[in-house]
Amino acid sequence: MGILTCATSCQSKQESQTQPTFLQSESTSLNSQPSLPSVLSLSSQSQHPSTNHQCISTLKGHSSYVFTLTITGKRLYSGSSDGEIRTLNNINPSETHSGPADSRNIVLIGKSAVKSILVSGENLFSAHQDSKIRVWQIENRNYKLLATLPTLKDRVLRFLPTKNHIQVRRHKKCTWVHHVDAVSGLAISEDTTILYSVSWDRTLKIWRTSDFRCLESVANAHDDAINAITVSNDGFIYTGSADMKIKVWKKFPKEKNHSLVATLKQHKSAVNALALSSDGMVLYSGACDRSIVVWERMSGSTCGGHMVVVGALRGHVKAILCLALVSDLVCSGSADKTVRIWQKGVEKRYACLAVLEGHKAPIKCIAAAVDHSSSYTCGTSHLIYSGSLDCDIKVWQLFSATQS
Repeated sequence: MGILTCATSCQSKQESQTQPTFLQSESTSLNSQPSLPSVLSLSSQSQHPSTNHQCISTLKGHSSYVFTLTITGKRLYSGSSDGEIRTLNNINPSETHSGPADSRNIVLIGKSAVKSILVSGENLFSAHQDSKIRVWQIENRNYKLLATLPTLKDRVLRFLPTKNHIQVRRHKKCTWVHHVDAVSGLAISEDTTILYSVSWDRTLKIWRTSDFRCLESVANAHDDAINAITVSNDGFIYTGSADMKIKVWKKFPKEKNHSLVATLKQHKSAVNALALSSDGMVLYSGACDRSIVVWERMSGSTCGGHMVVVGALRGHVKAILCLALVSDLVCSGSADKTVRIWQKGVEKRYACLAVLEGHKAPIKCIAAAVDHSSSYTCGTSHLIYSGSLDCDIKVWQLFSATQS
Protein backbone atom coordinates (compact mmCIF):
# COMPACT_ATOMS: atom_id res chain seq x y z
CA MET A 1 0.00 0.00 0.00
CA GLY A 2 2.62 2.51 0.96
CA ILE A 3 5.92 2.96 2.71
CA LEU A 4 6.21 4.85 5.92
CA THR A 5 9.21 6.17 7.60
CA CYS A 6 9.11 7.63 10.99
CA ALA A 7 11.44 10.59 12.09
CA THR A 8 12.29 12.70 15.09
CA SER A 9 12.94 16.40 15.41
CA CYS A 10 16.21 18.12 14.55
CA GLN A 11 17.47 17.92 18.09
CA SER A 12 16.00 14.60 19.13
CA LYS A 13 17.26 14.65 22.68
CA GLN A 14 15.15 17.70 23.49
CA GLU A 15 12.00 15.71 22.81
CA SER A 16 12.85 13.24 25.57
CA GLN A 17 12.05 15.85 28.20
CA THR A 18 8.53 16.88 29.15
CA GLN A 19 5.98 17.37 26.42
CA PRO A 20 5.73 21.19 26.74
CA THR A 21 9.49 21.49 26.25
CA PHE A 22 9.18 20.25 22.69
CA LEU A 23 6.92 23.07 21.61
CA GLN A 24 8.69 25.69 23.67
CA SER A 25 11.96 24.77 21.99
CA GLU A 26 10.51 24.89 18.49
CA SER A 27 12.47 28.05 17.73
CA THR A 28 15.72 26.16 18.24
CA SER A 29 14.97 22.51 17.53
CA LEU A 30 12.66 22.91 14.53
CA ASN A 31 14.06 25.98 12.80
CA SER A 32 15.62 25.23 9.46
CA GLN A 33 19.33 25.16 8.89
CA PRO A 34 21.00 26.57 5.76
CA SER A 35 19.95 24.77 2.59
CA LEU A 36 22.30 22.89 0.27
CA PRO A 37 23.36 25.39 -2.42
CA SER A 38 25.88 22.94 -3.87
CA VAL A 39 23.17 20.38 -4.66
CA LEU A 40 21.15 20.70 -7.86
CA SER A 41 17.48 21.49 -7.29
CA LEU A 42 15.22 18.90 -8.90
CA SER A 43 11.94 20.54 -7.99
CA SER A 44 9.40 22.75 -9.67
CA GLN A 45 7.74 25.08 -7.16
CA SER A 46 4.47 25.47 -9.07
CA GLN A 47 1.67 22.99 -8.52
CA HIS A 48 0.82 20.63 -11.33
CA PRO A 49 -2.31 21.96 -13.13
CA SER A 50 -3.90 18.51 -13.47
CA THR A 51 -3.80 17.74 -9.75
CA ASN A 52 -6.64 18.22 -7.28
CA HIS A 53 -6.65 17.59 -3.55
CA GLN A 54 -8.93 18.01 -0.56
CA CYS A 55 -8.93 17.30 3.16
CA ILE A 56 -11.71 14.77 3.60
CA SER A 57 -11.39 14.17 7.33
CA THR A 58 -9.80 15.45 10.53
CA LEU A 59 -9.52 12.83 13.27
CA LYS A 60 -9.32 14.31 16.75
CA GLY A 61 -9.21 11.19 18.90
CA HIS A 62 -5.68 11.67 20.23
CA SER A 63 -5.19 14.00 23.18
CA SER A 64 -1.44 14.27 22.69
CA TYR A 65 1.11 14.58 19.89
CA VAL A 66 0.72 12.11 17.01
CA PHE A 67 4.19 10.60 16.55
CA THR A 68 3.70 7.72 14.12
CA LEU A 69 1.34 6.39 11.45
CA THR A 70 1.41 3.17 9.46
CA ILE A 71 -0.94 1.40 7.06
CA THR A 72 -1.37 -2.35 6.79
CA GLY A 73 -4.05 -3.85 4.60
CA LYS A 74 -7.11 -1.70 5.08
CA ARG A 75 -6.20 -0.46 8.56
CA LEU A 76 -4.44 2.65 9.74
CA TYR A 77 -2.53 2.61 13.03
CA SER A 78 -1.49 5.72 14.93
CA GLY A 79 0.68 6.17 18.00
CA SER A 80 0.97 9.19 20.25
CA SER A 81 3.16 10.76 22.89
CA ASP A 82 0.94 9.53 25.74
CA GLY A 83 1.49 5.89 24.78
CA GLU A 84 -1.85 5.37 23.05
CA ILE A 85 -2.20 3.31 19.87
CA ARG A 86 -5.36 3.66 17.81
CA THR A 87 -6.61 1.91 14.70
CA LEU A 88 -9.35 2.43 12.15
CA ASN A 89 -10.37 1.24 8.74
CA ASN A 90 -9.14 3.37 5.87
CA ILE A 91 -11.35 6.43 5.56
CA ASN A 92 -14.00 6.18 2.85
CA PRO A 93 -13.59 9.37 0.75
CA SER A 94 -17.34 9.50 0.17
CA GLU A 95 -17.90 9.96 3.92
CA THR A 96 -16.21 13.28 4.57
CA HIS A 97 -16.35 14.15 8.28
CA SER A 98 -14.50 15.75 11.15
CA GLY A 99 -14.68 15.11 14.85
CA PRO A 100 -13.58 12.81 17.65
CA ALA A 101 -12.59 9.27 16.74
CA ASP A 102 -14.60 6.44 18.25
CA SER A 103 -13.08 5.39 21.59
CA ARG A 104 -13.45 1.79 20.45
CA ASN A 105 -10.59 2.49 18.04
CA ILE A 106 -8.16 2.57 20.97
CA VAL A 107 -6.05 -0.56 20.69
CA LEU A 108 -3.57 -0.05 23.49
CA ILE A 109 -2.88 2.47 26.21
CA GLY A 110 0.64 2.54 27.57
CA LYS A 111 2.78 4.79 29.73
CA SER A 112 5.49 5.68 27.23
CA ALA A 113 5.39 7.62 23.97
CA VAL A 114 5.02 5.49 20.83
CA LYS A 115 7.81 6.34 18.40
CA SER A 116 7.18 3.76 15.67
CA ILE A 117 4.65 1.06 14.74
CA LEU A 118 5.23 -1.91 12.43
CA VAL A 119 2.75 -4.68 11.61
CA SER A 120 3.93 -8.05 10.31
CA GLY A 121 1.49 -10.91 9.94
CA GLU A 122 -0.37 -11.36 13.23
CA ASN A 123 2.12 -9.30 15.23
CA LEU A 124 2.27 -5.58 15.91
CA PHE A 125 5.63 -4.15 16.98
CA SER A 126 5.74 -0.82 18.81
CA ALA A 127 8.86 1.19 19.67
CA HIS A 128 8.74 3.43 22.73
CA GLN A 129 10.36 6.37 24.45
CA ASP A 130 11.14 4.15 27.48
CA SER A 131 13.73 2.23 25.38
CA LYS A 132 11.49 -0.83 24.99
CA ILE A 133 10.08 -2.64 21.97
CA ARG A 134 6.74 -4.32 22.60
CA VAL A 135 5.25 -7.13 20.56
CA TRP A 136 1.47 -7.51 20.43
CA GLN A 137 -0.42 -10.48 19.06
CA ILE A 138 -3.45 -9.59 16.97
CA GLU A 139 -6.35 -11.99 17.46
CA ASN A 140 -9.76 -11.08 16.02
CA ARG A 141 -9.07 -7.38 16.56
CA ASN A 142 -7.93 -8.04 20.11
CA TYR A 143 -4.36 -7.18 21.06
CA LYS A 144 -2.40 -9.22 23.60
CA LEU A 145 1.11 -8.37 24.83
CA LEU A 146 3.28 -11.18 23.55
CA ALA A 147 6.75 -9.96 24.53
CA THR A 148 8.78 -6.96 25.63
CA LEU A 149 12.21 -6.70 24.03
CA PRO A 150 14.69 -7.60 25.25
CA THR A 151 12.84 -10.59 26.67
CA LEU A 152 13.46 -11.88 30.17
CA LYS A 153 15.07 -15.01 28.73
CA ASP A 154 17.42 -12.92 26.61
CA ARG A 155 18.39 -10.77 29.58
CA VAL A 156 19.07 -13.79 31.81
CA LEU A 157 21.20 -15.54 29.18
CA ARG A 158 23.33 -12.43 28.72
CA PHE A 159 23.57 -11.43 32.37
CA LEU A 160 26.27 -13.69 33.81
CA PRO A 161 29.12 -13.46 31.26
CA THR A 162 30.88 -10.15 32.04
CA LYS A 163 31.76 -9.70 28.36
CA ASN A 164 28.08 -9.05 27.67
CA HIS A 165 28.05 -5.96 29.90
CA ILE A 166 28.78 -2.56 28.36
CA GLN A 167 29.20 0.92 29.80
CA VAL A 168 26.10 2.98 29.00
CA ARG A 169 26.53 5.89 31.38
CA ARG A 170 28.98 6.94 34.04
CA HIS A 171 28.88 4.31 36.79
CA LYS A 172 26.23 2.31 34.94
CA LYS A 173 26.46 -0.82 32.86
CA CYS A 174 23.91 -3.12 31.24
CA THR A 175 23.90 -6.01 28.80
CA TRP A 176 24.29 -5.19 25.13
CA VAL A 177 20.80 -6.46 24.28
CA HIS A 178 19.24 -3.39 25.94
CA HIS A 179 18.46 -0.11 24.25
CA VAL A 180 19.16 2.62 26.81
CA ASP A 181 17.32 5.52 25.18
CA ALA A 182 14.22 6.04 23.06
CA VAL A 183 13.75 3.49 20.27
CA SER A 184 13.19 5.81 17.32
CA GLY A 185 12.53 3.44 14.43
CA LEU A 186 11.73 -0.11 13.34
CA ALA A 187 12.09 -2.01 10.07
CA ILE A 188 11.67 -5.63 9.02
CA SER A 189 13.42 -7.83 6.48
CA GLU A 190 11.72 -8.86 3.25
CA ASP A 191 11.17 -12.40 4.55
CA THR A 192 9.93 -11.01 7.93
CA THR A 193 12.43 -13.13 9.90
CA ILE A 194 14.55 -10.21 11.13
CA LEU A 195 13.49 -7.05 12.97
CA TYR A 196 15.78 -4.02 13.01
CA SER A 197 15.64 -1.23 15.59
CA VAL A 198 17.48 2.06 15.99
CA SER A 199 17.68 4.33 19.00
CA TRP A 200 18.84 7.66 20.30
CA ASP A 201 21.46 5.58 22.15
CA ARG A 202 23.29 5.44 18.75
CA THR A 203 22.90 1.70 18.31
CA LEU A 204 21.41 -0.52 15.63
CA LYS A 205 20.04 -3.82 16.92
CA ILE A 206 19.00 -6.95 15.05
CA TRP A 207 16.29 -9.27 16.44
CA ARG A 208 15.01 -12.68 15.33
CA THR A 209 11.23 -12.60 15.01
CA SER A 210 10.72 -16.32 15.66
CA ASP A 211 11.79 -16.07 19.32
CA PHE A 212 12.49 -12.31 19.68
CA ARG A 213 16.10 -12.91 20.57
CA CYS A 214 18.61 -10.09 20.03
CA LEU A 215 21.17 -11.47 17.59
CA GLU A 216 23.44 -8.46 17.22
CA SER A 217 24.00 -4.92 18.40
CA VAL A 218 26.05 -2.42 16.42
CA ALA A 219 27.40 -0.15 19.15
CA ASN A 220 28.13 3.48 18.23
CA ALA A 221 26.67 2.95 14.79
CA HIS A 222 26.52 6.75 14.59
CA ASP A 223 28.08 9.67 16.46
CA ASP A 224 24.70 11.00 17.59
CA ALA A 225 21.10 9.89 18.01
CA ILE A 226 19.74 7.70 15.20
CA ASN A 227 16.43 9.05 13.95
CA ALA A 228 15.40 6.85 11.02
CA ILE A 229 15.84 3.45 9.39
CA THR A 230 14.74 1.77 6.18
CA VAL A 231 15.66 -1.60 4.65
CA SER A 232 15.84 -2.69 1.01
CA ASN A 233 14.51 -5.98 -0.30
CA ASP A 234 18.07 -7.15 -0.96
CA GLY A 235 19.11 -6.60 2.65
CA PHE A 236 20.80 -3.20 2.74
CA ILE A 237 20.02 -1.22 5.89
CA TYR A 238 20.02 2.59 5.79
CA THR A 239 20.21 4.59 9.04
CA GLY A 240 19.91 8.37 9.36
CA SER A 241 21.26 10.30 12.32
CA ALA A 242 21.54 13.65 14.03
CA ASP A 243 25.26 13.41 13.17
CA MET A 244 24.20 14.50 9.62
CA LYS A 245 25.17 11.15 8.11
CA ILE A 246 23.37 8.25 6.46
CA LYS A 247 25.07 4.90 6.92
CA VAL A 248 24.55 1.74 4.90
CA TRP A 249 24.88 -1.70 6.49
CA LYS A 250 24.80 -5.23 5.13
CA LYS A 251 25.33 -8.77 6.37
CA PHE A 252 27.17 -10.61 3.64
CA PRO A 253 27.14 -14.39 3.15
CA LYS A 254 29.50 -16.29 5.46
CA GLU A 255 29.84 -13.24 7.74
CA LYS A 256 28.60 -13.35 11.32
CA ASN A 257 27.75 -9.69 11.76
CA HIS A 258 26.63 -6.71 9.71
CA SER A 259 29.30 -4.55 8.12
CA LEU A 260 29.38 -0.87 7.28
CA VAL A 261 29.13 -0.60 3.50
CA ALA A 262 29.10 3.15 2.99
CA THR A 263 28.66 6.50 4.70
CA LEU A 264 26.59 9.02 2.76
CA LYS A 265 27.46 12.63 3.54
CA GLN A 266 25.55 15.51 2.02
CA HIS A 267 23.22 17.03 4.60
CA LYS A 268 24.40 19.98 6.68
CA SER A 269 22.22 19.18 9.69
CA ALA A 270 20.41 16.31 11.42
CA VAL A 271 18.88 13.63 9.19
CA ASN A 272 15.32 13.02 10.39
CA ALA A 273 13.66 10.82 7.76
CA LEU A 274 14.45 8.17 5.14
CA ALA A 275 12.34 6.51 2.46
CA LEU A 276 13.42 3.92 -0.10
CA SER A 277 11.80 3.05 -3.42
CA SER A 278 10.38 -0.46 -3.70
CA ASP A 279 13.17 -1.56 -6.06
CA GLY A 280 15.85 -0.15 -3.76
CA MET A 281 17.26 2.09 -6.48
CA VAL A 282 16.30 5.50 -5.08
CA LEU A 283 16.74 6.74 -1.52
CA TYR A 284 15.18 9.94 -0.18
CA SER A 285 16.52 11.64 2.95
CA GLY A 286 14.99 14.60 4.78
CA ALA A 287 16.81 16.81 7.24
CA CYS A 288 16.76 20.08 9.16
CA ASP A 289 18.43 21.80 6.21
CA ARG A 290 14.95 21.99 4.57
CA SER A 291 16.02 19.74 1.69
CA ILE A 292 15.03 16.25 0.58
CA VAL A 293 18.16 14.79 -0.97
CA VAL A 294 17.61 12.25 -3.75
CA TRP A 295 20.17 9.44 -3.95
CA GLU A 296 20.30 6.86 -6.75
CA ARG A 297 22.12 3.55 -6.92
CA MET A 298 24.93 3.70 -9.45
CA SER A 299 24.07 2.13 -12.80
CA GLY A 300 25.21 -1.46 -12.95
CA SER A 301 26.08 -1.51 -9.26
CA THR A 302 25.12 -4.57 -7.27
CA CYS A 303 26.02 -2.89 -3.98
CA GLY A 304 23.29 -0.85 -2.33
CA GLY A 305 25.94 1.30 -0.68
CA HIS A 306 27.01 2.82 -3.97
CA MET A 307 24.52 5.68 -3.89
CA VAL A 308 25.17 9.01 -5.56
CA VAL A 309 23.40 12.33 -5.11
CA VAL A 310 21.36 13.43 -8.12
CA GLY A 311 19.81 16.51 -6.53
CA ALA A 312 17.43 17.84 -3.91
CA LEU A 313 13.73 18.66 -3.59
CA ARG A 314 13.22 22.16 -2.21
CA GLY A 315 10.10 24.02 -1.17
CA HIS A 316 9.67 23.52 2.56
CA VAL A 317 10.76 26.51 4.65
CA LYS A 318 11.54 24.53 7.81
CA ALA A 319 12.95 21.14 8.74
CA ILE A 320 11.79 17.96 7.01
CA LEU A 321 10.47 15.63 9.72
CA CYS A 322 8.95 12.68 7.83
CA LEU A 323 8.73 11.03 4.40
CA ALA A 324 6.49 8.46 2.76
CA LEU A 325 6.39 6.90 -0.71
CA VAL A 326 3.39 5.59 -2.64
CA SER A 327 3.28 4.77 -6.35
CA ASP A 328 5.38 7.47 -8.06
CA LEU A 329 4.77 10.06 -5.34
CA VAL A 330 7.03 11.35 -2.58
CA CYS A 331 5.20 12.80 0.43
CA SER A 332 7.10 15.06 2.83
CA GLY A 333 6.01 16.53 6.16
CA SER A 334 7.71 19.50 7.73
CA ALA A 335 8.00 21.71 10.78
CA ASP A 336 6.49 24.41 8.55
CA LYS A 337 3.12 22.65 9.18
CA THR A 338 2.64 21.59 5.55
CA VAL A 339 2.76 18.36 3.57
CA ARG A 340 4.19 18.51 0.05
CA ILE A 341 3.51 15.93 -2.66
CA TRP A 342 6.17 15.45 -5.31
CA GLN A 343 6.06 13.42 -8.55
CA LYS A 344 9.05 12.35 -10.59
CA GLY A 345 8.92 13.37 -14.24
CA VAL A 346 11.26 13.13 -17.20
CA GLU A 347 15.01 13.67 -16.91
CA LYS A 348 14.88 13.17 -13.15
CA ARG A 349 12.86 16.34 -12.61
CA TYR A 350 10.21 16.46 -9.91
CA ALA A 351 7.02 18.50 -9.88
CA CYS A 352 5.42 19.67 -6.64
CA LEU A 353 1.87 18.44 -7.23
CA ALA A 354 0.32 19.91 -4.08
CA VAL A 355 0.96 21.69 -0.81
CA LEU A 356 -1.43 20.40 1.86
CA GLU A 357 -2.15 23.06 4.47
CA GLY A 358 -4.37 22.87 7.53
CA HIS A 359 -2.35 21.58 10.49
CA LYS A 360 -1.55 24.02 13.29
CA ALA A 361 1.76 22.47 14.33
CA PRO A 362 4.70 20.56 12.77
CA ILE A 363 3.90 17.41 10.77
CA LYS A 364 5.48 14.49 12.59
CA CYS A 365 4.44 11.48 10.49
CA ILE A 366 2.88 10.50 7.16
CA ALA A 367 1.33 7.38 5.67
CA ALA A 368 0.02 7.02 2.13
CA ALA A 369 -1.94 4.50 0.06
CA VAL A 370 -3.62 4.13 -3.31
CA ASP A 371 -7.36 4.83 -3.07
CA HIS A 372 -8.83 1.72 -4.66
CA SER A 373 -12.39 2.85 -3.92
CA SER A 374 -12.14 5.83 -6.24
CA SER A 375 -13.89 5.92 -9.63
CA TYR A 376 -11.39 8.48 -10.95
CA THR A 377 -10.56 7.33 -14.50
CA CYS A 378 -8.11 9.98 -15.77
CA GLY A 379 -5.34 9.09 -13.35
CA THR A 380 -4.87 7.84 -9.82
CA SER A 381 -6.45 8.73 -6.50
CA HIS A 382 -4.36 8.49 -3.34
CA LEU A 383 -5.11 8.87 0.35
CA ILE A 384 -2.52 10.75 2.39
CA TYR A 385 -2.61 10.60 6.20
CA SER A 386 -0.70 13.23 8.19
CA GLY A 387 -0.12 13.25 11.95
CA SER A 388 0.91 16.40 13.76
CA LEU A 389 1.96 17.92 17.05
CA ASP A 390 -1.46 19.60 17.02
CA CYS A 391 -2.76 16.13 18.07
CA ASP A 392 -4.82 15.72 14.87
CA ILE A 393 -4.67 13.25 12.00
CA LYS A 394 -5.80 14.68 8.68
CA VAL A 395 -6.88 12.54 5.74
CA TRP A 396 -6.29 14.00 2.28
CA GLN A 397 -7.51 12.76 -1.08
CA LEU A 398 -5.23 13.54 -4.00
CA PHE A 399 -6.16 13.13 -7.66
CA SER A 400 -3.25 13.13 -10.07
CA ALA A 401 -3.34 12.72 -13.82
CA THR A 402 -1.53 9.79 -15.45
CA GLN A 403 1.80 10.92 -16.90
CA SER A 404 2.14 10.44 -20.64
